[in-house]
Amino acid sequence: MDNRFGESAPGEKTRGRLLVVDDDPEMCRLLGEVLTEEGHTVRTATNGAEALGLLAASSGEPFDLLITDLHLPAMKGLDLMLQARQRQPDLSVIIITAFGSIESAIDAMKRGAYDYLPKPFKMEELMLTVRKALRENALRREVVRLREELSRDYRFGNLIGKSKAIRSIFDLIRSVASASSNVLITGESGTGKELVAKAIHYNGLRKDRPFVPVNCAAIPDTLLESELFGHVKGAFTDARSDKPGLFEEAEGGTLFLDEVTELPPPLQAKLLRVLQEKEIRRVGSTKQIPVDVRVIAASNLDLAGQVAQRQFRQDLFYRLNVIHIPVPPLRERRDDILLLAERFLAARQQGGGGKPIRGFSEQVLAFFLDYGWPGNVRELENIVERAVIVAKGELITMEDLPPSITGSRIDYAAVEQAVRRQLSLAGLERDYINRIIAQTDGNKNRAAQILGIDRKTLYRKLGQSKSDVPS
Repeated sequence: MDNRFGESAPGEKTRGRLLVVDDDPEMCRLLGEVLTEEGHTVRTATNGAEALGLLAASSGEPFDLLITDLHLPAMKGLDLMLQARQRQPDLSVIIITAFGSIESAIDAMKRGAYDYLPKPFKMEELMLTVRKALRENALRREVVRLREELSRDYRFGNLIGKSKAIRSIFDLIRSVASASSNVLITGESGTGKELVAKAIHYNGLRKDRPFVPVNCAAIPDTLLESELFGHVKGAFTDARSDKPGLFEEAEGGTLFLDEVTELPPPLQAKLLRVLQEKEIRRVGSTKQIPVDVRVIAASNLDLAGQVAQRQFRQDLFYRLNVIHIPVPPLRERRDDILLLAERFLAARQQGGGGKPIRGFSEQVLAFFLDYGWPGNVRELENIVERAVIVAKGELITMEDLPPSITGSRIDYAAVEQAVRRQLSLAGLERDYINRIIAQTDGNKNRAAQILGIDRKTLYRKLGQSKSDVPS
């Protein structure tokens, strides 16, 4: 993945400007050395006043991340965080806390801290948290940039993208739009093949004439011939009058045949003749009608493979495949994912949904980049639409996404994270308990219910007595 999102490419290190604050000079030195070895630029301070001085002096090149102990002399870590974020609102903050101060750490997260680490922690755990925080910083900046770019040159008609793959399609559309040659568009379902066809039509010489789409898979075989070529009165039982077909309806314009492989063999032969002779014959008629129509066909199957298996006529394939435009799946154009997500969100907002949703949480944006998108652009659009409907806050969060796409990934990510940190089973349990407590805003009764244990057992696992922890 592109490392501008904070993920390291193989052999590279994620880099950022970090400020480490701890009243223990030895801890400051150790963290500074370890983080510097990771490729970061690191400054250290042993108290809040010194840290604020470094923040003030860095206005020309601000810090990306503040790592501070919760308990500092004179100024508490929480106060430092609040003052630091007043100076630099986008600053991410990781809180380091003694294990007995989890409640204070949760309070810090409510006030805007990115995460907290209970002491003692492993350096691998810190490195992972830093990488995640830097990645989400980069995602926030990327969203701001994408919103600016949506109104610029990353769209062609209703097609949106900035990836190399989609820009190549833009160039190809410009080249073929003014021609009359037939076009074959291939790609997985949901990639936007009809949008490509429309872009060709509305940027060409036929733009003032009809664009007529037909899904060959959606019309029964018995009706498809009549739909395409029309019929005359009395041609069959229900033919009570003459009816022109879609070829005549598209006269002078473009006929878009989606899922063209669904055409039965007899209609494949008829379509071939129309493409060769430029004329059609209505069902039940002996009269030939000349037509001037550009045909754009599309399929989510490999047409060459269909020809090899004798499922599709070879001569028709060559007639359709004058110009071939393969549309890549969304997983192969990840630079477009966030751009598309922002566009779909804006479209829902413009549609009068009534909810003032500002955008997506960093966790959702990271998920969008990592997810495989088997349903491609259509799936992304549907998920954004659903999220806008169910969202309860100003940001779309992971809870607003369908469990069918988030459940297995989240489970896997949690296990993988534990493996990276080389947690013991006891450490994994403690980490999980802390996160459940954070998720329930410190409500021990609710946390115990979720964990399936009683409150006394919860305190024992935390290594605290009931009097140590507020309810």
